[in-house]
Amino acid sequence: MRDDQPFPRLGEGEQRAWLNLVKVLLTLPGALESQLLRDADLTLLGYMILARLSMVPGERLRMSQIAEMANGSLPRISHAVARLEDRGWVTREVCTGQGRRFTTATLTEAGRAHLAASAPAHVAMVRQLVLDPLGDDFVAVGDAVGRIVETLGLPTEVLKRR
Repeated sequence: MRDDQPFPRLGEGEQRAWLNLVKVLLTLPGALESQLLRDADLTLLGYMILARLSMVPGERLRMSQIAEMANGSLPRISHAVARLEDRGWVTREVCTGQGRRFTTATLTEAGRAHLAASAPAHVAMVRQLVLDPLGDDFVAVGDAVGRIVETLGLPTEVLKRR
């Protein structure tokens, strides 16, 4: 589009909705992470890694799978998992298969216990900041946001609790 070409501006309702969404995108992760750091000495990414590991068979994932889940680079994920490993909450193992080397992360008993202890306060915060204000609209909003997730090309799988 050329600079002198008009572009489709947001309508009043669209602009209000867009600004509200941006405020949530910029503020919610920090609010959730503050609670996790204060109550569980965990970053939001660390919590999500532990939670993801707890939901898969064998509680083990390749680092590339964790990076995909978190939409993060392998170096960023490796650093986050190393912090979890230093605390004894995960172990890492270099594996080979199909002519390739890869690293897996596995949830430890201590990690499972820390996640279980951390979850109630975190879920309470998620309820307070997101579910309660949205009420019956929560599932519809989540489904609508799922369309953005798909447009961004992010994984859309839903994990069932084991």
